[in-house]
Amino acid sequence: YVLPYGQMSLWGATVITNLLSAIPFFGQDLVELIWGGFSVSNATLNRFFSLHYLLPFLLAALVVAHLIALHTHGSNNPNGIGSTTDRYSMHPYFTFKDLVTIFLFFLVLSIIVFYYPNLMGHSDNYIPANPMQTPASIVPEWYLLPFYAILRSIPNKLLGVIAMFGSLLILLVLPLTDLSRTRGNQFRPAMKLFFWFFVVDFIILMWIGSQHPTEPYVTIGQVATAFYFVWFIVIVPVVGIFENTTMDVATVHQSRESKIN
Repeated sequence: YVLPYGQMSLWGATVITNLLSAIPFFGQDLVELIWGGFSVSNATLNRFFSLHYLLPFLLAALVVAHLIALHTHGSNNPNGIGSTTDRYSMHPYFTFKDLVTIFLFFLVLSIIVFYYPNLMGHSDNYIPANPMQTPASIVPEWYLLPFYAILRSIPNKLLGVIAMFGSLLILLVLPLTDLSRTRGNQFRPAMKLFFWFFVVDFIILMWIGSQHPTEPYVTIGQVATAFYFVWFIVIVPVVGIFENTTMDVATVHQSRESKIN
C-alpha cells in the first residue's frame, strides 16, 4: 500500500506519516526523519522495506510467546467453561475442523486474486506518483476506513490522531472492563445483542470513512465514534454488572425455594 510508485500509494503514505506531525514540538521533525527528506521518496521506501522485513520475525516471536502462554494456562473453549473433563483430542477432530476454515479462506482468496484482482484497489494508483499533484480524494485501504472515520470525526488534528490510535489501544482494556463472571458470550443473551450493535456501528464507521467529509456523513461519523468508545467504557462493564446481579438474585431465589420445599 505504501510503495510510492502509484499516485494513491504516494499520497496515502504521505497522509499516514503526516499523522505524526500532530505531536507537539517535535512532530514535524519526526515526520522528516521517517521520510529521510522533505517528502516521501526512495529513502522512505527503504525505511518501509526494512520495517516490513523485520515484522515477520516479530510475529514469529509473538507466536512463540502465545504457545508458551497456551501451555502454561491451557486453552479456553467456546462455552467459556474451564472444565478439564470430557475434552476431545486435537487430532483428528480439531485438525479437520480447522482445515475446513483454511480451505474456505483459500477459496475466497483465489476468487479475488484470479477473477477480481482490482476489487480492493483504486484506479488512481495506476497513475504514476506525482508529488506536485494531489488526488481528488485520498481513500485509505478498506480495513483502515473505520479508523479514518474516527480521525475525521474530531475537528482537532491532535485529538483526532489520539482518538484514532485510542480506538485500537482500547481493545487492551477489554479484559478489565468485562466484569461478567461468565467467559464468552454463549450464555450471555444481553451481551450478544450489544455485540451485534457494535458490529453494526463498525460497519457504519467503515461506510463513513469511504464518503466525503460532508453532512450528514460528518454527524453520523461523530455519533458512531462516540458509540464505539462508549461500548468499551460503559456498555461492556454495565452489562457485566447487570448479568452478575441477575445471576445472584436468581441464585438467592432458588436457594430460598429449596429451603421452603
